[in-house]
Amino acid sequence: MNLKPETLSKIDQLIPRYPDKRSATLPLLHFIQEEHGWISNEAIEWVAEKLELQPINVYEVVTFYPMFKQKPGGKYAVKVCRTLSCALGGAYKTCKAFQESLDCEVDGTSADGLASIEYVECHANCGKAPVVMIDEQMFEGVDENAARQLVEDMRAGKIPPARDNA
Repeated sequence: MNLKPETLSKIDQLIPRYPDKRSATLPLLHFIQEEHGWISNEAIEWVAEKLELQPINVYEVVTFYPMFKQKPGGKYAVKVCRTLSCALGGAYKTCKAFQESLDCEVDGTSADGLASIEYVECHANCGKAPVVMIDEQMFEGVDENAARQLVEDMRAGKIPPARDNA
């Protein structure tokens, strides 16, 4: 598993804090996804070996929690809230504008690798719907025109990506 030295250091400092190594599974998976953007089979096997578990034990965690991605996504992760306030505020039209601008379906990645789109439940900012997160940046009141502008901003590099997918 190819991880940055800083990430490996964090992992090595974290594991001893748990009386049972198995309890470090979630944080390790978060570190890996933060760095790589998804959890590969190689990562599952690496975590299992590091924590002295069977790979199936780690796989069960990855498949149980929806925040873990099991395939690589785009340079940007576009997360459109579809909870009631956002839905009533036009989130489905907003998402459609992202899909058209990126030529990409929900739960897919654009052909150029720029972005992945997904619906999520509640960004906890219901008063400013529809709310969209691009990586960890929140955008409020995103209508169809704002969605198209955000795609242009991503293409122009005006929105810094959360991670380098290299």
